[in-house]
Amino acid sequence: MIYDIYHKNTFTYQSIVTFSHNLARLKPRNTSFQRLVDFSMEVEPLEHEKNFFVDIFGNTTNHLLIRKGHQSLSVIGRSRVELFPKAIEEHLARVRKNAMTYAQALELLASVEKEELLAKLFVCDSALIPKASLAIEAYARLSFEPHRNIFDALVEFMGRMYDDFEFIVGVSDVNTSVDEVFESKKGVCQDFAHFAIAALRSIGLPARYMSGYIETLPPEGEEKLFGVDASHAWVSLFIPSVGWIDFDPTNNVIPHSQHILLGYGRDYNDIAPLKGVVMSSGTSQLSISVDVRRVSV
Repeated sequence: MIYDIYHKNTFTYQSIVTFSHNLARLKPRNTSFQRLVDFSMEVEPLEHEKNFFVDIFGNTTNHLLIRKGHQSLSVIGRSRVELFPKAIEEHLARVRKNAMTYAQALELLASVEKEELLAKLFVCDSALIPKASLAIEAYARLSFEPHRNIFDALVEFMGRMYDDFEFIVGVSDVNTSVDEVFESKKGVCQDFAHFAIAALRSIGLPARYMSGYIETLPPEGEEKLFGVDASHAWVSLFIPSVGWIDFDPTNNVIPHSQHILLGYGRDYNDIAPLKGVVMSSGTSQLSISVDVRRVSV
């Protein structure tokens, strides 16, 4: 199954920017469940200097230095990604077969095995996901009882979030706190991912922020318009001896054949598609255009 992805980020500035340093994360990563077939990136105005590095999480980050005066910056990523649904199904079957209880998972997380040690990074607080309140912890514990199968608990937790939270665009932004999201029960995929991660970490479980894309389909009989898709966020939970299992609380699904991973981190800050520092005055505005097309099954 192959997808073509177009992702354009445009910053428009109130005043002339004399130069800017930017970090772009638009290159999807290779995993056991997907393969990057092709990738290209366009920058306007043309960058004076461009280099890349791989961060601590394995995400490719491009550093762009723009020295030419500009009032807008456009960065376009074009990707072709092949998904492996069968590999996802096999992994999910292993999770269902081998998943332990929540209490057993906590016991194994106390070990010093390499995989468990690396996963513990995702139990720690992060910039956008500080220590959760007792109320959020209590919300998680309603599903994660000590002797309950951890995968069953995860599925119920995801379903409860889907029922309790309402997807509404425009009521939040990147700085909206987890507590505010929990109180209002409203937001978008980024908010729901942050909340789910905070809740899972509060009960000692490693959880990471997954950033990427999801295929959307137009109403039956209508043609899909170009650029009307959006980037998407979901969550991955670590289960000792089994590995990471993704879940999407916004749509109440275990990702299978419609989620394309860009990268992951502790929260949105670690995998923001484009951010930077500019020398200018006044405000800036970001516009985003995303298109996800299935080109082969």
